[in-house]
Amino acid sequence: MEFLIEYGYTGLFISAFLAATLLPLGSELILTALLINESNLLLLLVVATFGNVLGSLVNYIVGTKGGNWIMGNLFRLSDSQIKSAKTRFTKYGNWILLFSWTPVIGDPLTVVAGILKTNLWLFILLVTIGKFLRYLIVALTFVGISS
Repeated sequence: MEFLIEYGYTGLFISAFLAATLLPLGSELILTALLINESNLLLLLVVATFGNVLGSLVNYIVGTKGGNWIMGNLFRLSDSQIKSAKTRFTKYGNWILLFSWTPVIGDPLTVVAGILKTNLWLFILLVTIGKFLRYLIVALTFVGISS
């Protein structure tokens, strides 16, 4: 973690990107550490959101290219569980992508969006809104606590 903090905005971008892929990482600690170092709040939010959305885009592409295999072999989901995830995604619609930031279910949601060939521009818009709001809440919570 210290390595990423030392690299400032670049470290935040890398951690946000990796956190949005299927790897179990988080970027909130890096964001908070950089806020402590009095980095520019708006720039931090943009960098973190951009990195996180690009990581989600990787998941989307993975979903379009081989998502069923990944869901079955990497996440160890049965065919019925995969079908159930697709059904829920379809039931709640694309709006569910606003929750792509949530732990555990967020990354698989972005893969399922790729499997179901969700409109790419709608995907990017909804994922960006959700992830930006998450980072904004984290940052404002920290600013409120440190005041």
